[in-house]
Amino acid sequence: MSDQEYPLPPATFEFLVLSLRTQTEMHLGLMFTGEETDEPEPDFRIARHSIDLLAMLQEKTRGNTTLEEQRLIENTVTELRFRFVQAMEHHQKKAAAATPAAGAEPPKQGRSSDHMTPEGQAGA
Repeated sequence: MSDQEYPLPPATFEFLVLSLRTQTEMHLGLMFTGEETDEPEPDFRIARHSIDLLAMLQEKTRGNTTLEEQRLIENTVTELRFRFVQAMEHHQKKAAAATPAAGAEPPKQGRSSDHMTPEGQAGA
């Protein structure tokens, strides 16, 4: 089957929202193919732009969408904003761990549960 014969999904509002959502998740580094060692660096600038596009789309289509479409875009924008903050925090922690301060103890290796004290706090 050639590329021209490949069936495309219908051009719907839902497909547009889900396409932008998937692209945003990829830019946040939440989705990638390949080995874990090949994980790409997140592109927060592009991810933020995609979230802003979805928010603009949400505002411009307000009152012109079905209840399901409205819920889809509202949930998508809310979830992506939350994931953006999480990914940013994770990236900052990862960067800080990769460049320890002078005289600082090197980051511990292994599972996070290996570094927990009996009280459930991270061990020193």
